[in-house]
Amino acid sequence: MQLQKAQRKNVKVKIGIQGPSGSGKTKSALLIAFGLTADWSKIAVIDTENRSSELYSNLGAFSILPLFSPFTPERFNEAIHTCIRAGMQVVIIDSISAEWQNILQDHSKLTGNSYINWSKFTPRHDTFVDTLIQSDIHIICTLRSKQAYVLTEKNGKQVPEKVGMKPVQREDLDYELTLVFQLSMKHNATAVKDRTEIFADRPEFTITSETGFLIRKWCEQDVLLENEIISQIESCADIPSLRTIFEKHPLYQKSLLQKFNSRQQQLQSSNGHANN
Repeated sequence: MQLQKAQRKNVKVKIGIQGPSGSGKTKSALLIAFGLTADWSKIAVIDTENRSSELYSNLGAFSILPLFSPFTPERFNEAIHTCIRAGMQVVIIDSISAEWQNILQDHSKLTGNSYINWSKFTPRHDTFVDTLIQSDIHIICTLRSKQAYVLTEKNGKQVPEKVGMKPVQREDLDYELTLVFQLSMKHNATAVKDRTEIFADRPEFTITSETGFLIRKWCEQDVLLENEIISQIESCADIPSLRTIFEKHPLYQKSLLQKFNSRQQQLQSSNGHANN
């Protein structure tokens, strides 16, 4: 065991995008993925929707891994590992609702005690969730919402409008995710969970690649600060100022010690030449 300094640059976000059919989940996932990577070749879609993600191939040259029935947890695990081995930086699972529906269908076919029968499926689902969370890549999951209609007044008339409700997945899955966006039929997003605090209390908005870029900046905040400190070290003109920079950033003293020492030697050498 070894203690390490916590750094956000080590974080790989896990994002959920939920909404009814037609709300724009796939396109939104692709736009966020591009914002996270700025490289379409590093994005893969695990497509359970009969290759429907290819409808958005005009956005960029992303990869697709078509997944067909049976949508078992094991097949999802294999698909994720395949994308990782291929060097993908962001994997979109479109959608993970298929995994849970497959489990519900198989569970319903068993006879006997329903509660006891769950012992055959829960460990398999938990392994899938562990793969999802522990994978060292960004993962974006789309989730279908159970559809319902409500009556809304338009031009003095009551008109049925399709709305999204509860996502089709096990209830506690959202606890494992960094961010969860809810999409409306007007393609507007609301953050229903946000551990980044970027979108907290923000009104409805349209997801674009800028959304992914903001998340990327949040992930790389430690990297940006470290680069700023390195720049300060390299431009430092005297040893007292260098010591001040060193003492101001205790969390970076160990990782940047070599750069501090190197700059100190340069300044000492420079001062020595000046005195001669």
